[in-house]
Amino acid sequence: MGKYILKRMLLMVPTLFGAAVLIFFLLRLVPGDVCEVRLAGAGLYADPEAIAICRENLGLNKPLMAQFFDFVWGYFIFDLGVSMWTGASVVHEIEIRFQLSLQVAIMATFVATVISIPLGIISAVNQNTWLDYCVRGFAIAGIAIPSFWLGLIIILGLLIITQAITGSPWMPPIDYKPIWEDPVYNLSQLIWPAVATGYRYSAVAVRMTRSAMLEVLREDYVRTARAKGMIEKVVINRHALKNALLPVVTILALEFAFLMGGLVVTEQVFNLNGLGKLFVDAVGNQDFNLTQNLVMLVVLIFVLTNLVTDVAYAWLDPRIRYS
Repeated sequence: MGKYILKRMLLMVPTLFGAAVLIFFLLRLVPGDVCEVRLAGAGLYADPEAIAICRENLGLNKPLMAQFFDFVWGYFIFDLGVSMWTGASVVHEIEIRFQLSLQVAIMATFVATVISIPLGIISAVNQNTWLDYCVRGFAIAGIAIPSFWLGLIIILGLLIITQAITGSPWMPPIDYKPIWEDPVYNLSQLIWPAVATGYRYSAVAVRMTRSAMLEVLREDYVRTARAKGMIEKVVINRHALKNALLPVVTILALEFAFLMGGLVVTEQVFNLNGLGKLFVDAVGNQDFNLTQNLVMLVVLIFVLTNLVTDVAYAWLDPRIRYS
């Protein structure tokens, strides 16, 4: 296992390098100039000399290959540079938003797991019964309803319910506080986007769990376990569930990686200042340096998530061996 993990980590290098090449040169094909946006973004006149000085300070006058070398070399010396738009350190811009996005992604993945696996098992065990139809309807509704629309419904529901009970409407807090500073405040803010997003992504996992369980329950070893007189609970939990979880784990892991940078609209609905909003602001402001580092962060998260998922396969299915 150790050699396999080491080999996979070494394979990350060409993957990350290929992503760096693509994002660096593709961003340079986008029309526009960050200095012109900064100095004349409001439609006012910008002095060409001021634009030239801005480009010089940001290193945009260097040849492309020199800029690319500086970009890659920054990862070796742990210096990601500064944001072309705000002037602050890229590490600082990402750090103040990473905690929020990470917590929402973990909570949403937890919600999706708690919902999808039990409902998928119930649907598969009670195939073609009213329980199965209810679960399938629940899953189809989750796929059809956008998470941001569900977020709006949650906010409106909170306003109406609190108005009816207490006489004054209540909304989730706006300012972010880490969970270790004020757990009640933190959860009262982030539980709602986590529920809205988790339900949306649990719908796909419910369908996957149901399909995988139906396939496993028809295997010979499951019929053998039942023929030995084992109770149904033991057959489901010990013999069927672990093997059925392989595709479900894959879906949930990919959704977690996506949630780290893809909750743009949901963050807008709940007024969260996370990585998704930072992505939009960086692209809109032609901030090449911040945008390419955000993309590389998401690529790294996907690569590490895939590695953890592959290692989890060996724990779930003893037949899988990495050597």
